[in-house]
Amino acid sequence: MNAIVVREQSAGIAGMTLEERPEPRAAINEVVVRVHASGFVPTELTWPSTWTDRLGRDRTPAIPGHEFAGVITALGYGTRGLSVGQRVFGVGDWYRDGSLAEYVAVEARNLAPLPGDVDFAAAASLPISGLTAWQGLFDHGRLASGQSVLVHGAAGAVGTMVTQLAREFGAWVIGTGRAPDRRKALDFGAREFVDLEHDALEDVGAVDLVFDAIGGEIGARSARMVREGGTLVSIVGPSAARPADGLSVDFVVEPDRLQLLEIVQRVRDGRLETNIASVARLDDAVAALNPTERRTGKTIIQLRA
Repeated sequence: MNAIVVREQSAGIAGMTLEERPEPRAAINEVVVRVHASGFVPTELTWPSTWTDRLGRDRTPAIPGHEFAGVITALGYGTRGLSVGQRVFGVGDWYRDGSLAEYVAVEARNLAPLPGDVDFAAAASLPISGLTAWQGLFDHGRLASGQSVLVHGAAGAVGTMVTQLAREFGAWVIGTGRAPDRRKALDFGAREFVDLEHDALEDVGAVDLVFDAIGGEIGARSARMVREGGTLVSIVGPSAARPADGLSVDFVVEPDRLQLLEIVQRVRDGRLETNIASVARLDDAVAALNPTERRTGKTIIQLRA
């Protein structure tokens, strides 16, 4: 099969190459999926799991990409609840070859059925961004109607999901980012926007929940803005500061079939919009994933229609 391969962390995205690799096989309770579309998280190339296995051994050459949509072509022994020919979408194992390839092997429990009225490119943009937003807001942030949510990186793939879900559940959303991000953040549902380069972040006042996709100084300053009983949720590692009278949580997203079904249903009925910046073919993946201009949405690699 054709696949995007990485060999050296120092080379970054520009070091990706398109190569022929062996097709994967399904182990116990796994399936093989013919990938129709794949997402990619640029920070994957900094994750230890991209370069080593769970015992710390080198596993290069590695195939990146861990969110995808496609059609099941094979079932491993003991796999139940899914069938060959079924449309699915989901998240692959961090420590295994991923979805920037024509085929990927994945645990069946990491997948959800994909309704026929949601196209593969849209579905491939949902698993990591959607689950990160859902788990950050509800599992870790304990969001309640009427609360205020400060969303850092509100125009990004995760930030736009956070904004839409928080608005749906009755929160007042303040988005942050750079000046060019203002329009997108507001279009996706933020009630206010803070330009982090020119506006005073602290002028926002106290908030119930901070969803931090930036970290560093911004995360540390935000910790002081969390009101009593509130929560700082970070997806970029532990914050340098903690709320004085609240919680600080950093987490890694986990596959969850029921949550994927909640997310895709919202796409179907119009409550949730995807944030796709561009769609490219596998042959053009290296250039598409290493753009010359700044993008705030997801780049999707389309392998099949």
